[in-house]
Amino acid sequence: MVNTTTTTSTTEPATVALSPCEHDANISYCDNPPSCEYDVIIIGAGVAGAALAYAFGTDSRKVLLVERDLSEPDRIVGELMQPGGIQALQKLGLEDCIENIEGITTRGYVVCQKGSIVNLKYPVNPATGKPFVGKSFHHGRFVSNLRKACDNVKGVTIVQGSVNTLIEVPLLDRVVGITYTPTDATTTSTAFAPITVVADGGASKFRKSYLDKEPVGRSQFYGFIIKDCPLIAPNNGHVILSKIAPVLMYQIDPNETRVLVDVPNDARQNFPGDIKSYIREQVLPDIPESLQAKFSESLETERLRSMPNRFLPSSMNTQDGLIYVGDSLNMRHPLTGGGMTVALWDVVHLRNLLSKDTVESFYDTHLVLAQLSSFHWVRKSRASAINILAQALYALFSAEDDPDLKVLRQACFDYFQLGGTCITTPMGLLGGVFTSPLLLMYHFFAVVLYGMLCFLLSSAGPVAFVCNLGRAASVLWMGCKVFLPLLWTELVS
Repeated sequence: MVNTTTTTSTTEPATVALSPCEHDANISYCDNPPSCEYDVIIIGAGVAGAALAYAFGTDSRKVLLVERDLSEPDRIVGELMQPGGIQALQKLGLEDCIENIEGITTRGYVVCQKGSIVNLKYPVNPATGKPFVGKSFHHGRFVSNLRKACDNVKGVTIVQGSVNTLIEVPLLDRVVGITYTPTDATTTSTAFAPITVVADGGASKFRKSYLDKEPVGRSQFYGFIIKDCPLIAPNNGHVILSKIAPVLMYQIDPNETRVLVDVPNDARQNFPGDIKSYIREQVLPDIPESLQAKFSESLETERLRSMPNRFLPSSMNTQDGLIYVGDSLNMRHPLTGGGMTVALWDVVHLRNLLSKDTVESFYDTHLVLAQLSSFHWVRKSRASAINILAQALYALFSAEDDPDLKVLRQACFDYFQLGGTCITTPMGLLGGVFTSPLLLMYHFFAVVLYGMLCFLLSSAGPVAFVCNLGRAASVLWMGCKVFLPLLWTELVS
C-alpha cells in the first residue's frame, strides 16, 4: 500500500491508503479501474475551466470537469470580451459561444471627463483590413454555451459537485487526484488523474496550498443594470472619470447596460453613509448629464451587487501533477476587461504545449513540467502587458487627491485627444492584440512626458516656469512609482 494525503486550504492532511497500478512505466494511484481513465481533472467550469476541458477533450484526452453549480452563472463582471479574447476563442474553435446570446459588438471606448469626451477605437486588423471588435454580453449565457460545448465532446465528463480535497503522494511530492461530493450524492467520491487543473476562480480554495502569493485588493466594484440607457456612443464601452475613481458602462444586450462603480476601500471606509448614499453624493455628479436621470433611477430600483477588485501576479506552475489557470493563477483590476483574454490565451498555450503530438501521456511528468515552464514564459508577454496596463490605468484614473496623479490622469486624457497612434496603439494593448510590455512602457512614459510638458507650458511666465520644474520632476517620479514596480513584478513573477 502507498500512503497519500488529502490536502485542503483549511484542514490538516488526512492519510489514506490506496493501491497503485502501472501506467506507461509510471505509478498512478487508483482504488478502482474507472478512476484510471481520466487524463486530467479540472476543478471549476467557468471561462478558463470549461474552455480548457473542451481543448483537452477535443485532443482525445479523457477529462473530468467538476463544477460546484452548473446553473447559469450570474456575475457583474466578465461581460466584455476584448478582441484578443475573441481571437483566442477562434483558435480554440469556440467562437460560436458568443453568438446567439444577444451580445453587443464593441468597437472601442469613450472616455468622459468633466463634460469632455474622447472616442477610442480599436486598431485595424491587418489580416482583414477592418478594425478589431470586441463583444459584450451576459456572462452567464456565454459560460453556459462553453459548458454545452464541453458536453458535446465525447471525452469530457461533467459533474456538479464540490471538490473537497486534493490528493497528494508525499513521497513523490505529486498531486494525483481529488475527493469530491456530487450534488446528488451523500458520500464522497474519489477521482485520479496525472494532472489536476485548479480553475476555481479568484477566491480559489486551493491556492494557498501550493502558491505563495495571495491577491491584494484596493477597491470594490458595485454593479447594477440600467434598462434602455441612452448611451453617448452605442457599441462602445464608456469610462467615466469621476473625481475619486472610474465608472464603467457598457451594453450587455439590446435593452440592458451594465454599470460598474469603482469604490476604493479607503474612500468607502471614510464615508459615513451607506453605499447608495456614497454613489449619489460622490459619483452621480460626475456622470454625464444625459445619463444622470437613468443612472439615479436604476440605482434605487435595480439590484446592487459588489465584487472585490484584486491583483495577483502569476506564479510558475511547479507542483507535479497540478496546474493553476484563470483567476486562481493571475488577476488584475477589471477596469480594462482583460481577464477573459488572459485566461483564454492561457488555454490556447496549454492546449498547444500539452497536445498529444507533444506530450503523448500526462504521466510523463518530467516532460509535463518542462512544458509548464515554457507555458509560464510563452504567456508572459501578453499577460504582462494586460496586467500592467490595468493596474497602471487604475492608478491614474483613481487619482483622488494626489496632485501628481491628477496631472497624469489629465495627461492621459489629453494624450488620447492627440489621435493617431496615441489611440490605436494603447487600444491595441488594451484589446489584447498588441502584446509587447515595452510598447506599453513607451506610451506610458510618453503620457508622463506629455503631462510634464503641458504642466510647464501652463506656467504664468518665466519665473513660474522655473518654479514648476520641481513639480514636473515630481510628476515624472510619480510615473516611475506607478509603472516600474508593476513591470518588475511581472519580470520576477
